[in-house]
Amino acid sequence: MLAARSPADVVVVTRVTTLWRIYATTGPHGARWDRMRHYGPLATARFDHHVAPAAEQARGALYAGLAIQTCVAEFFQDTRVIDRWRRGAWLVGFRLAREARLLDLSGTWPTRAGASQAISSGPRVLARAWAVATYEAFSDLDGLWYRSSMDGGRPAIVLNERIETGLRAQPDVNLPLSHPGLALPLVRMGRTLGYVLA
Repeated sequence: MLAARSPADVVVVTRVTTLWRIYATTGPHGARWDRMRHYGPLATARFDHHVAPAAEQARGALYAGLAIQTCVAEFFQDTRVIDRWRRGAWLVGFRLAREARLLDLSGTWPTRAGASQAISSGPRVLARAWAVATYEAFSDLDGLWYRSSMDGGRPAIVLNERIETGLRAQPDVNLPLSHPGLALPLVRMGRTLGYVLA
């Protein structure tokens, strides 16, 4: 049984909050900006709450950040090369049609539950087990709020399918990463992160 949570252990993402996501439009898990990935769990995804073995299922996940740099750091972490054409990558900024309630993994709840802040940087297989357990224990929550281990602990989130119908019909921004207007900002983010722009 998981540790009880208090109102302080829940972060509310409001309808006016802009969330950012880099998503692949091609490849094995190519998608649209407003589509969750229902295939999982993936070995490379930290907080997939899908049931193993990996397969298409009702459970869905959508990873996002509050800052574009967080998305860049996470999406390109395997190569540390910002390849603007990789897998047809796009950047989307969007808001929710209703507020999302997320379990705060950046606070003290993980410690009370028997984990630690290593949940956001340690072995992904353990983090996925926690994701499954929290998803099944807290049916009123729409996902998790955690610290990005690739962007200095900045906030990152994973939404689950409970809020899938809560995505707005239109995003605020939706551009291919190859858009000329994104080149300079991506260069600057790459310098900050120590990533190279391809």
